[in-house]
Amino acid sequence: MDGDFRTNFVRDPAGARQHPALVLNADYRPLSYYPLSLWPWQEAVKAAFLDRVTILAEYDQVVRSPTTEIRIPSVVVLKEYVKPQKRVAFTRFNLFLRDEFCCQYCGAKGELTFDHVIPRARGGITSWENVVAACSRCNLRKGSKSLRMCGMSLRKPPRQPSSEELRNMGRRFPPNYLHESWMDFLYWDAELDA
Repeated sequence: MDGDFRTNFVRDPAGARQHPALVLNADYRPLSYYPLSLWPWQEAVKAAFLDRVTILAEYDQVVRSPTTEIRIPSVVVLKEYVKPQKRVAFTRFNLFLRDEFCCQYCGAKGELTFDHVIPRARGGITSWENVVAACSRCNLRKGSKSLRMCGMSLRKPPRQPSSEELRNMGRRFPPNYLHESWMDFLYWDAELDA
């Protein structure tokens, strides 16, 4: 690696984003699929130095200190198992993930908001069982009316997902960038072609 690349790599914040490390739990599954469990390369190097992870794959690029040279990790596995959280946080992101990033009234994808199935003006509460992803057009059409009043119906009834359901749903939405060294670890439990 030439000095110019090294200087640009250290000074350019985008350079750090270009070498993320996939983080696997001790069972060799990603901590999360969506968003994908990634660390900046600095965190991966630090964890390796502190002996908290095992490096499974590396990038071709190296980083140097006065006494050490290390290839940048691209896949690391935690040495201690982190128990997945059982409780699913009620967040906008998790709601959209549950609803597969599409309007629960018309199926449109893209710009989404959320809608109370039983409007708050009619006593509806903000909960997994009463809030769905909706496009602006459907949200405006429904307004504070009931589904029956506006002649609309839901694609599926809203309910609280389990953490396992959300994790599996996240596998359907791969990020824009997947390094080739990650592929064996992201879909290792997928059915193999015969």
